[in-house]
Amino acid sequence: MEQHGVPSPGTRGDAGPVLGLAALHAGMLALVGGKAANLGELLSAGLPVPEGFCLTTEAYWQVVGAPDPVLPALAEVYAALQATAPATGHSPALREPDDLDGLAGTARAAILAAPLPAAVSDAVKQAYAAMGPNVPVAVRSSATAEDLPFASFAGQQDTYLNVVGADAVLEAVRNCWASLWTDRATAYRASLGIDPAGVALAVVVQRMVDAETAGVMFTANPLTGRRRQIVIDAAPGLGEAVVSGAVNPDHFVVDGLTGKVLEKRFGGKGVEIRPLPGGGTETRQSPAATGTSCLTERQLTALARLGLRAEEHFGAPQDTEWAIDNAGALWLTQSRPITTLYPVPESNGAAGRNRQGGHDAGGTRAYLCFSLAQGLTRPLTPMGLAALRLVASSVATAAGFPVPEPRRGPSPYAEAGQRMYIDFTTPLRSAVGRRIVPRVFDVMEARSAAVMRQLFDDPAFAVTSRTPFGLLRHAGLAAVHAKVPQAILGALLRPEAALRRLDRFTRDFEASLAPGDDAGTLAQLDHIEALLGGRLFSIVPAILPVPLVGFAMLGVAGKLLGDDAWDELQPVIRGLPNNVTTEMDLELWRLATAIKDDGESSAALMASDPAALAEDFKARRLPARLDAGLGRFLDRYGHRAVAEIDVGLPRWSEEPAHILGILANYLRLEDPALAPDRQFSKAAEDAEAQVDGLVARAAGRGRIRGVLVRAALRRARLFAGLREMPKYQLVVGLGEVRRQLRLVGAELAEAGALEYPDDVFFLDFDEARQALSGGTADRGATLPDFRALVAARQADYRRELGRRHIPRVLLSDGTEPEAVRTAVGIADGTLAGSPASAGTVTAAARVVLDPVGARLEPGEILVAPSTDPGWTPLFLTAGGLVMEMGGANSHGAVVAREYGIPAVVGVADATRLITTGQRVAVDGGAGTVVPERPAAGLGAHTGTDPAARA
Repeated sequence: MEQHGVPSPGTRGDAGPVLGLAALHAGMLALVGGKAANLGELLSAGLPVPEGFCLTTEAYWQVVGAPDPVLPALAEVYAALQATAPATGHSPALREPDDLDGLAGTARAAILAAPLPAAVSDAVKQAYAAMGPNVPVAVRSSATAEDLPFASFAGQQDTYLNVVGADAVLEAVRNCWASLWTDRATAYRASLGIDPAGVALAVVVQRMVDAETAGVMFTANPLTGRRRQIVIDAAPGLGEAVVSGAVNPDHFVVDGLTGKVLEKRFGGKGVEIRPLPGGGTETRQSPAATGTSCLTERQLTALARLGLRAEEHFGAPQDTEWAIDNAGALWLTQSRPITTLYPVPESNGAAGRNRQGGHDAGGTRAYLCFSLAQGLTRPLTPMGLAALRLVASSVATAAGFPVPEPRRGPSPYAEAGQRMYIDFTTPLRSAVGRRIVPRVFDVMEARSAAVMRQLFDDPAFAVTSRTPFGLLRHAGLAAVHAKVPQAILGALLRPEAALRRLDRFTRDFEASLAPGDDAGTLAQLDHIEALLGGRLFSIVPAILPVPLVGFAMLGVAGKLLGDDAWDELQPVIRGLPNNVTTEMDLELWRLATAIKDDGESSAALMASDPAALAEDFKARRLPARLDAGLGRFLDRYGHRAVAEIDVGLPRWSEEPAHILGILANYLRLEDPALAPDRQFSKAAEDAEAQVDGLVARAAGRGRIRGVLVRAALRRARLFAGLREMPKYQLVVGLGEVRRQLRLVGAELAEAGALEYPDDVFFLDFDEARQALSGGTADRGATLPDFRALVAARQADYRRELGRRHIPRVLLSDGTEPEAVRTAVGIADGTLAGSPASAGTVTAAARVVLDPVGARLEPGEILVAPSTDPGWTPLFLTAGGLVMEMGGANSHGAVVAREYGIPAVVGVADATRLITTGQRVAVDGGAGTVVPERPAAGLGAHTGTDPAARA
């Protein structure tokens, strides 16, 4: 199992079991743990920290043994936990052992029963005596997997306050060691893939601060993400009352730049925790009156300054604990990074801009998550991001924007949390941009559009450009270069010829993707970058005008019929021809139908695990009909995948287990009337009947109007289904890019630069070239070893896979505008979203966070964060669809309409507020979802960090 950045026991030093806090620093994590190392750093920065010492991990290792435990029970615990390691760099959270709590209890009992070495107890007694006779101290756990940049582990291990006497200190130390194995700490480490054998505990012993007031302070707002906005919670007495949630504290927000108090909210306080004279603490009623503050303005300002000094020293926003003693002195008792903050993007052009760039230099900037706009919640691999940077550069170049370094992406391109962001400050400050961009997102990702409009009133984004000339210049240049006007005219005048022209173009495009047979590996990499840097995007302007004509004609028909005709036009775009995603799904259904008629194939599908079937397929051991049918399907659609815009993710042709699982689900559909091909045919027939009815109605108001409506609706049905084609062809190209990159990876693995061929997807193009150049220049030369780099990036990637909340829009000061908005639902429990596909259905929900391996029973309502074409095979048997993201014209909405599935998109937190098995009523016309109250509490899919403290 990987240690994910946690030092191993083999890196501990030769220091004795006790060190003074002032001698500690960040480089001693393996020896003193995160809490103690951070306290040493605070002292080195000249910040006020109570005196004390640290019992190092050397003492812990003496008790438990390292690298092999001397406690047999602990060895068994290690083995059970290490068996849950992830298989690949793409795997999400780890599988927990069946009896995690039991394993944790076994480890605690073993440590509490172990004898304490005399050298350890003598060192503690000596250090404690040096502080003075019977000094009250706080004894705090300091784990090596604690207060790390990626996980704070706040509250995971135990703290003992007002401990008096050497024997009491030693008992508290032993209890701290045992707390390394609390149920919550063990589960949290397992979820992050941290090696249990590499985790140890140091113990901090500090002089107690007899606090008049204490609490916690964040140097960035943990709710909105805004940096330099200090959030302080305070209560009388020891800070444990605030940390543990035993008290309703006073709450303050301070502007870190000006020192101004922006918000005050006085809590009831109610109780306070105070030290007892002989040791220990008591909880008693607080004499503080409700409505009064336990901190003065001066104290708030001083605390804010103290917090910012800690942030400046560590170089990141901090979550601190503080106390003010009876003499009014301020103390910091703890500081750790705030791990729940989303990283702030920075675009390539965010710095050094001037008025020639179209807006003022500097100032607050706004970033839109383009990953979410594509329905992608998961992170992208490093090579996936590198590929998309090149594609984005080709888009900018086609529009006439300079791109000095294509591998870095165009000026507005940004990344954060291994996801794509776009700096959209310029259109936000443009009158034309404000009219166009949100309307595009209304049908693409409606919640993003709402957040954009939320920024219109922000003075930081006041309109500075009111003319459309800049946009027209760039858009017009790109349109003329791509022959968009001719394509639109051809689609209007000769629709069948336009379809034939597109068919020829796509066939020529696919034929041009592969390099020459004699291309060397470096030439192969050149070809890959040429594809991404120009050839791939050319498919979009070549195809996109035609489906746009289809939707435009739908709008023209609506105008001719009357402004209230939209509801009547929705059925027209169901059962559309020429939709490659629909064709793929129906082809998979036809395969399932053929398999159902073959006893051997259907028995294999229903009885075997999809992963085992996938291995049998690769070994040609499947029943003949299943083998041949699956082979044909993958020959045509094997380049597709879930999250397919990331070239770093396996395609269906590489890992067909997902498709085999979908086929097994299809076999469970028993009602012939619900068969997807019948439903699709019926939708097409109903659409044609609706066209006839609308044409007749229009003709009643004039023959010419009837002719125009028929022509418009005919083109709408002919072309609107092509909406999926541009992305489909892009994915064809990305599939070829992935195939060639795997060949590059195979050579690097054979040469020793990488451990596995697919590790190449955790490099970028510069690094791949460096490795290849090292290998081809001199076969006897030593290749650069990128294996450690790949391992670190895979660990980062797995951590990001666990992140559930991705901000749609982020400002350059870290603010998440959507977080400022209030409730997402309606008072009666109704969840509101955007109407996507009309109709109503009430059925059991199935919350699916990842479609791979998901089982959707026929008729269940699919509740998902988002969807892309890799999800759509699930749609065929779904009774309805609810998505957290998307708009009326997003991928999921379009496919749901074509299948006649009621759908609501843009429902905030749907996967958290709805639980699997809960019955929900979906109204796709009104855009509402009404969950029935479950027997147990909601929130089974929160994905929240159990250590998060807000």
